[in-house]
Amino acid sequence: MSQAHDLQPAFKNIGSHTFDQFIDMATLFHNYPAPGLLIGGYMVEEARKHMPEGTLYEAISETTWCLPDAIQMLTPCTIGNGWMNVLNLGRYAMSLYDKHTGEGVRVWLDITKIPEDSEILVWLMKEKPKQEQDSDRLRKEIGCYGADILSTIPISVPKPKLIKRSKGSILPCSACGEPYPSSHGALCRACQGESPYAGHTTLAVPSDIVFPVPEALKTVPADTALGKDVVHDMTSILPGTSKGAAFKRGDTFGAGDLCRLQQMGKNNVYVADADVGKEWVHEDDCANAFATAMCGTGVSTQGEPHEGKVTLVAELDGLLRVNADAMKRFNMCSGVMAASRNGNTIVRKGTEIGGTRAIPLYLQRLQFEQALHSLQETPLFEVRPLMTARAGLLITGDEVFNGIIEDKFHSIIHKKMLGLGGDVHRSKIVPDNRTAISDAAQEFVQAGCNIIITTAGLSVDPDDVTRQGLLDAGAHNLLYGAPILPGAMTLVGKIGSIPLLGVPACALFFKHTSLDLILPRLLAGVQITREELASMGEGGMCLNCANCSFPKCPFGK
Repeated sequence: MSQAHDLQPAFKNIGSHTFDQFIDMATLFHNYPAPGLLIGGYMVEEARKHMPEGTLYEAISETTWCLPDAIQMLTPCTIGNGWMNVLNLGRYAMSLYDKHTGEGVRVWLDITKIPEDSEILVWLMKEKPKQEQDSDRLRKEIGCYGADILSTIPISVPKPKLIKRSKGSILPCSACGEPYPSSHGALCRACQGESPYAGHTTLAVPSDIVFPVPEALKTVPADTALGKDVVHDMTSILPGTSKGAAFKRGDTFGAGDLCRLQQMGKNNVYVADADVGKEWVHEDDCANAFATAMCGTGVSTQGEPHEGKVTLVAELDGLLRVNADAMKRFNMCSGVMAASRNGNTIVRKGTEIGGTRAIPLYLQRLQFEQALHSLQETPLFEVRPLMTARAGLLITGDEVFNGIIEDKFHSIIHKKMLGLGGDVHRSKIVPDNRTAISDAAQEFVQAGCNIIITTAGLSVDPDDVTRQGLLDAGAHNLLYGAPILPGAMTLVGKIGSIPLLGVPACALFFKHTSLDLILPRLLAGVQITREELASMGEGGMCLNCANCSFPKCPFGK
């Protein structure tokens, strides 16, 4: 078939269906025999040819337009049974793959196989408005070409993607009360702000800012509380002087306490005439449970609750890591809070790194369980110890190697390594020569260095060949460029299992750069990914203050 206008209506079947039969099926299912659905029929059948008989397979559609319907019409894979995943990649392509091994085939509409004068190309590239396209000719071309305008390639779906999907446990939402999969978070997605309906509740806030209290809890005048137990820590504040618990939970009000209560402005107090029941959780018990769930490696709670709050502390010197997404999910729950220091900062053993509490005196059991459930997937905080660095320092540049200018990098890197408990184990100056750079990097590996730091040679100049030399040395997992100023041309990666950090020349001029933000993470064993770097953009601009207070400043926060 050489020219589209020479095509005669000798239509190719779509599986066991004639083209005309499939048009009728598409009309019933889709309400219209859309071109994308007709082409999708040929795509699905082409993919099925490559799947061995008896294979249980799943499907991926790379567009939301029409193609998913072809998959649902011709295979057991549907959105409802979870065997089809629709990824809006904007490409007219689909895949079938063995649901156990991940091996399969990808089929796509290949623009290189579509004749230039074809109406299919007009439709695909939207060269004309829909009303100006020749629909009859387009349909005939699709039927005549069939799978001839498609291409296929073997694919493999990674093992983690093959995990059986499940709703998991179901819980009532603490905001709206409707059951939903608990894996969606502490609230249903509608109450997290994803509701498509105007006026739908989107925040988990009580209808009244005054939280309910158990029926067993009574408010009585302070002068009648003699002999009653204190229900909660009662705070006394002397402005500018002191703040603390004047009464602790479990204390007993005595005859001499009336004056002190009046001085605190407490004319009425809570007392409990009976057990409050299992449907309520006291603020101290909430704080203990939340804090325990938040503690990861290197983090522990600091004693018992104080004024309803539990403080978290570092158990060792290291790098504080904070799961910001998990903290946000927790703080979206009604009646609870957690706050912490900025993540990715160096902390010392015993440092207070965060705190949590319930807002009201008692949380209703459902609210408590929802908040606690949001913490089950992963701890909020961990402190990672820094390895004792034996750094290999590779200083590049013809001008330094030839003695035209004096090297300043060694003293800069050495000082920063000492501040992090490490040292420069090996150091070498090499010219801007990729072989020399590669050889020196390999020397550091053989010498037992556990981190390699290169300096300069990372700009766009043609003489800057540091990256090429490191590739020759076996560098991998390389990421070049970071949303940090100064330090945009930073390089991170590995040589074997040894972390690699390329420091741009800006570190010679600025006191603090990307080096100060990334080096501690590498020493703490943090895997530097593109996502990790991307998250550093906000706060990644140093203000170059005249009186520098780093790290007690916004840089890197």
